[in-house]
Amino acid sequence: MAANRIVAIVDDDDAVRQATVSLVRSLGHEARGFASAEDFLRPGCDEGVDCLVTDVHMPGIDGTALQRRLLDRGRTYPIVFVSGFPDDSVRNSVMAAGAFCYLGKPFVGDALVTCLERALGAGA
Repeated sequence: MAANRIVAIVDDDDAVRQATVSLVRSLGHEARGFASAEDFLRPGCDEGVDCLVTDVHMPGIDGTALQRRLLDRGRTYPIVFVSGFPDDSVRNSVMAAGAFCYLGKPFVGDALVTCLERALGAGA
């Protein structure tokens, strides 16, 4: 996996977001954490992003709506979804729309690393 890539993490759970940011940084990448999809969608916040890791279930704009909005804006970087409430219909929907992975919470760090390797490798 190429180093120095930018990975955005959108998760309303502060502990999960911070742990994911730490994991991404330990891999040698820049990590940008956002507490909501609304924060991430602010102008300029997704500049240079190579991959997005987002929760599915969040207050306000959820992960699936975030994916749709990004696609509508022409943003096609890889997306890794995580969810504390795994749902096959949501999984199938986001994967059909181009997501790279869909992980249940709590996820094993190695599973996320594998997803990031795939996602960042595809975007190289």
